[in-house]
Amino acid sequence: MDLTRSPLARPFPDMPPVEGVTMRVARARYKNWDRADLTYAELAEGTTLAGVFTQNVCCSTEVEMGREQVKLGRARALIVNAGNSNAFTGYRGRDAVEQIMAQVAHHLECAPSDVLVSSTGVIGVPLPKDKAQEGVAAALHAEPCSWEDATSAIGTTDTFTKGAASAAMIGETRVVLNGIIKGSGMIAPDMATMLGYIFTDAAVEPAFLQQCLSGANARTYNCITVDSDTSTSDTVLAFATGKAGNVPLSSFDDPGADAFMAALEDVCRSLAQLVVRDGEGASKFIAVNVSGAANDDSARRVGLAIANSPLVKTAIAGGDANWGRVVMAVGKAGEPADRDKLGIAFGGTWAARDGLPVADYDEAPVAKHLEGQEIDITVELGIGEGRATVWTCDLTHGYISINADYRS
Repeated sequence: MDLTRSPLARPFPDMPPVEGVTMRVARARYKNWDRADLTYAELAEGTTLAGVFTQNVCCSTEVEMGREQVKLGRARALIVNAGNSNAFTGYRGRDAVEQIMAQVAHHLECAPSDVLVSSTGVIGVPLPKDKAQEGVAAALHAEPCSWEDATSAIGTTDTFTKGAASAAMIGETRVVLNGIIKGSGMIAPDMATMLGYIFTDAAVEPAFLQQCLSGANARTYNCITVDSDTSTSDTVLAFATGKAGNVPLSSFDDPGADAFMAALEDVCRSLAQLVVRDGEGASKFIAVNVSGAANDDSARRVGLAIANSPLVKTAIAGGDANWGRVVMAVGKAGEPADRDKLGIAFGGTWAARDGLPVADYDEAPVAKHLEGQEIDITVELGIGEGRATVWTCDLTHGYISINADYRS
């Protein structure tokens, strides 16, 4: 598969070390490619864990087991397999995951439940146990690698590596947060997006870490879509090693908790938007801003109806200022709306207000805006205080080409 770098790509950022985290990669050769496709993150003892997972009922064994592991709130290692999702593979898929967990646990002298596993790629093919065993063995003894190398190894149809970093002050202690993610298609999360991992040296109690991640997820990963499809493997995990030495955070009443939350949400938002920028075949990054909704959740659902509309997405791809398609998408969302209060703008230029076309509407600035790569759609419902922003990309022939040729 020939994947051209997305025109919306961003350079991989400088990411500092996170004390208590060591990244390594290896070649398990899950597919016929010449690249690292197994990532191993070794985590310090005492690392706490939080996670959000796909709501797809045909999820992988890795997701099912991950949900149970997150309840325990601790982790010592993470293994990520690229090229094979190990989803819809029955007992054979579970056997492969348990083998990996046992192999890493033996090496670290920890409980198998402390080893998290994620897999991504083709559905319906059991993860080959022999390749997994050899790949894990190689990774356990590999030299530490860079954050970008680790990010590259978790990708499948990604055209660029995606990472984000932030920092926060907890009392007198500075803590760092690094995040990496993969994903470019099958993106319409109902929890998270494809595979994403956040590592921090902050000390955070697992229940509060989960509260923070779930809150950030609602405003970031759950606000992106590429193609309206929710993966069987979607996972976002957060690991806190505690090596910064701060007084552990346990609630928003703790000094520095708000700063940590803001840094975490900043990383999540950056990662989520990078996934959209690598949407399969994408040529334009689209922000859909909805205000005046009945509530924030309603605003998000209206935004997703617009962002998931093939008619809206293809119009943007073609530079067609067809705001009637946005009207259609608002009306089909199933959310409270009043046709006679609706307003729609592109790039700050209002095409319709109060349910009517703007009297002196000039399409020229809108057409000019749609020629760019950064597209802004604003929808005012006029019935309440709810608001949300949803991010998506356009729909081009490239999406069809990539997915028609995915298994080759």
